[in-house]
Amino acid sequence: MPAANTTKNRADHQQLAPAAYVILGMLRLGARSGYEIKQNVEFSIRFFWTISQAQIYPSLDRLERDGLVRGRSEPRGNRPRRVYEITEDGVAALEEWLRRDEPMPFELRDIGLLKLFFADTLSRDEALRLLSSVRRRSEERVGTLRGIEPVARIIEDEGNMYPLLTLHMGISYHQAMINVCDEFEHRIMQSRREPGGPRPRPPRSG
Repeated sequence: MPAANTTKNRADHQQLAPAAYVILGMLRLGARSGYEIKQNVEFSIRFFWTISQAQIYPSLDRLERDGLVRGRSEPRGNRPRRVYEITEDGVAALEEWLRRDEPMPFELRDIGLLKLFFADTLSRDEALRLLSSVRRRSEERVGTLRGIEPVARIIEDEGNMYPLLTLHMGISYHQAMINVCDEFEHRIMQSRREPGGPRPRPPRSG
């Protein structure tokens, strides 16, 4: 009978949505309430994965019913408040998901890159202004991520090294975007000064 229950629990874990694993992971890192989970997401993984407030509380309810988290009432004054902690079964479910050999599709929806793809429609100066906006956006993101670095180092000192690693990956990604934008702009500016450079774009018809 226990073996059958274990099999059922594993099957249930296969059905968990990614948001549920985000919640389990944030609880393991010390978040206690739905509000704290959302705050932690906004301060960390939202740069590559996010969940909405509308996903958090239904997921917490299901996780509690499944025995993966344990909740208790902890009101603040007249305000109701429920806090949670991850259970041993919850840690096991999180570990099982992390170990699972499954496709990991990379999903990227970037309106800036989409516009750049079609930027030959614009004049050269207009296209370069668009390129500059994309570069500036990455410069701002690098500044934001570097501002988070001290907190990530505290988390690392507590024994969790991989949040800092993913932060550095994010910084490297946007720094690479900046570098590529700079190199392209430099190449375009050089071509303006060299004989036989790119021909001007023909005027729009109509």
